[in-house]
Amino acid sequence: MNAEMGILYIVPTPVGNMEDMTLRAIRILKEADVILAEDTRTSGILLKHFDIQHGTMLAHHKFNEHQTVEPLVRRLQAGENVALVSDAGTPGISDPGFLLARECAKAGIEVQCLPGATACIPALVNSGLPCDRFCFEGFLPQKKGRQTRINALAEETRTMVFYESPYRVLKTLTQLAEAFGDDRQASVSREISKVHEETLRGTLAELITHFTETEPRGEFVIVVAGRQD
Repeated sequence: MNAEMGILYIVPTPVGNMEDMTLRAIRILKEADVILAEDTRTSGILLKHFDIQHGTMLAHHKFNEHQTVEPLVRRLQAGENVALVSDAGTPGISDPGFLLARECAKAGIEVQCLPGATACIPALVNSGLPCDRFCFEGFLPQKKGRQTRINALAEETRTMVFYESPYRVLKTLTQLAEAFGDDRQASVSREISKVHEETLRGTLAELITHFTETEPRGEFVIVVAGRQD
């Protein structure tokens, strides 16, 4: 690595409770030359909460990341330190971040990802399902390729983790039940690290019944047991 180059810091931010912010994350955001934010308004609230005074905050999201990567790499090559945050959780995990990290690595720029908040690990551990081996699927395709992906996972033996919006939770559980069998064990966690955090466990059929009777609200993580031999 060129010692004169800057460092790209990938900084996780709380998915709910502000107390989940690490001391190191706060320090990096205070010291960085530039903060890249998925939504500058959302990140502005975070910075204000932790009294982080910062003059240079730029938008970096899925709609502009292909255009912003090259100038950001040049800034890093010139010696500026850049901190990347998303609205919640760890950038790159179902959020922008991969493209910039890849291009920095190609250019020989040091990339440091801080440990910190993410929704998938608490949901996995809370599920009561095996978590020694698992696969993270994130958001399933909304249309094209969705059913093909679900069908391919029917033979997966590892515990599977999915992200989902409240508007598609019931649809996703129903499609998973059709492909995996409605007796497959699963759990649904919502609003992780927030006031109304909740985890429900049972068969896919039982979870479908629950969310048929109870309107889904909040951000969801679905954890499904793998196929048993």
